[in-house]
Amino acid sequence: MHWFLAAIITATTAFVASNLDDVIVLMLFFSQTNAIFRRRHIVCGQYLGFTLIIIASLPGYFGGLFLPRKWLGLLGLLPIAIGIGRLAQLNKDEKEVQTVTDELKQISLNTPILSVIASILSPQTYKVAAITLANSGDNIGIYIPIFASSHSQDLEVFLVVFFLLVGVWCYIAYQLSRHPIIAHVLTHYGHAIVPFFLIGLGIYILQDSGTLTALLGLLHTS
Repeated sequence: MHWFLAAIITATTAFVASNLDDVIVLMLFFSQTNAIFRRRHIVCGQYLGFTLIIIASLPGYFGGLFLPRKWLGLLGLLPIAIGIGRLAQLNKDEKEVQTVTDELKQISLNTPILSVIASILSPQTYKVAAITLANSGDNIGIYIPIFASSHSQDLEVFLVVFFLLVGVWCYIAYQLSRHPIIAHVLTHYGHAIVPFFLIGLGIYILQDSGTLTALLGLLHTS
């Protein structure tokens, strides 16, 4: 059962580290609910967008079926690089939520896959899904190395935990949208914590896949 607990911790850490921004965006959505834009639109849109993110990340797992696991562990450098990049930007006055909103305005409904989505879902649901996709760069960069260095049983746990946490994330965002003080603290201090989660996650991937041991062995023989 050790692998099961490790998989749950890894999935939870990866999800929290890569989706903190989404809490802020979801809070904005929940604060704008009315007779037309409802909570179900937000939840369904979040699940739809996250499902597409997972699909985009799965090639990492399939690559792991054919390539040596210890060298696929080098992908753990991706979350480390993302974490270091976020640390370097902590002192910058960035408006990430506004950036995501601006990106949404540039997404064309004529994009084939998004056109299909828009044709079967309400515009409100599509809007949430589109923003989730627009803000998915870190998610994919983190999930691909995790999937690549995992076994099938690990992947099953990852997916279950991820999709459970999407619902938890929506609930947390809804509650935070009703408590401005908590929302203020999360917005101002959450980004200072996330980089360390990402760096730790990358180190764990390097260690768990045996990549660190292999690299140390090469350095020892050289």
